Amino acid sequence: MTRIAVIGAGIAGLAAARELASAGLQPVVFDKGRGPGGRTSTRRAPPFAFDHGAQYFTVRDAHFAQVVQSWWAEGVAAPWNGRIVTLEHARARELAEATLRFVGVPGMNALATRMAKELDVRCNTRVARADFSAQGWRLAGDDGASLGEFDRLVATLPHPQALELFGADAAFAPRTTRSVVHPCWAVLLGAAQRLELDFDGAFCADSALSWIARDSSKPGRPPHEAWVLHATPEWTRAHLEASREAVLELLTAEFWRITGLREQRFEHRDAHRWRYALPAPIDGPVEATWVDVERRLALAGDACVGGRIEGAFLSGHAAARAILTGL
Repeated sequence: MTRIAVIGAGIAGLAAARELASAGLQPVVFDKGRGPGGRTSTRRAPPFAFDHGAQYFTVRDAHFAQVVQSWWAEGVAAPWNGRIVTLEHARARELAEATLRFVGVPGMNALATRMAKELDVRCNTRVARADFSAQGWRLAGDDGASLGEFDRLVATLPHPQALELFGADAAFAPRTTRSVVHPCWAVLLGAAQRLELDFDGAFCADSALSWIARDSSKPGRPPHEAWVLHATPEWTRAHLEASREAVLELLTAEFWRITGLREQRFEHRDAHRWRYALPAPIDGPVEATWVDVERRLALAGDACVGGRIEGAFLSGHAAARAILTGL
C-alpha cells in the first residue's frame, strides 16, 4: 500500500487525510500541537471558553456545503446568529449585507476533532526534517528520531515554514517566497457580568483592533461573558515581540476606547500570538494546491487560495486528489 504522510492537523490537513482514507489509504497525520485544529482552536479557562483563532466560517462551494450540512446534522456546527456590526469611535453600524456565519460546537476545534476521528493523527510531533530520495520521503522529529518513510507527502504548513522545511529546490518555492502571511495578537477576556454592548461581533475601523467578538454568544458556549479581540496585522507586526502583559494592557485599553464602555476588572485575561494568522491575497493565478511532481509532494492550506476555512478544506481536498490521480 502507498505510504502517505500529512503534515499538519488543521482543516486542510484533515480534509486531505479524510479524502485519502476514503480511497482506502492509511495516511499518517503529524501535528506539533496538543490536539488537532490549527487556527480553529479553542482555549478553555473555566468557566470561560474562547475561540482565539478562526472566529467563524462561511459557505460558498457546493461540496463544502454538503459537508457543513452533515456537521450541522451531527451537532458539531451551527449558525451563529449574533449581531455583527462595524464599529468606529464607539458607534456601531449595521453591515451592508447579511451573511450566514457558522461556528463549531461547542468550540471551533469541534470541526477538527470530528474530522480527525478514525484517522491516525499523531499530535505533539513536529516534523523537523523531510528528506527526499528515490525511495521517497524520510521524516524526522525534533530529536532526530525517525518518524517513518513515505511514498507521498502532503504538507499544510504556513508558507514560511514550508520553505524552511523543503528548501529553495521545491518546485513551489518561488511562490512560497512571495506568499505573505500576516501575524495577529489575540486577547482573551472573561467578565463576571455581561458587558453593556448591543452587538456580538464587530469589524473595527480606525483602531489597533480589527475584530472583537462576544464568544459566549455563539451556540453551545458556556454562558459566562467571554470576549476575543484580534489586533490588526500592522499593530501586531509593530508589537510582535512585545510581552504578553504589555499586549494585554494596550489592547484592553483600546477595547474600552473603541466601545466607549467604562473600564472594569476582568476575571480572566490572556493573550496569544499567532505568527501565521492571515494569508494575504494570492498574487497570480489561484491554484487550490501547489505540487512538486518530481518529489511527489503537495502543499495545501488556506494560504494557497487566499484564506478562509472553506478554502483550507478545499485546498486539502485538492491535494488528496492530486495524490490519488498519480502525483
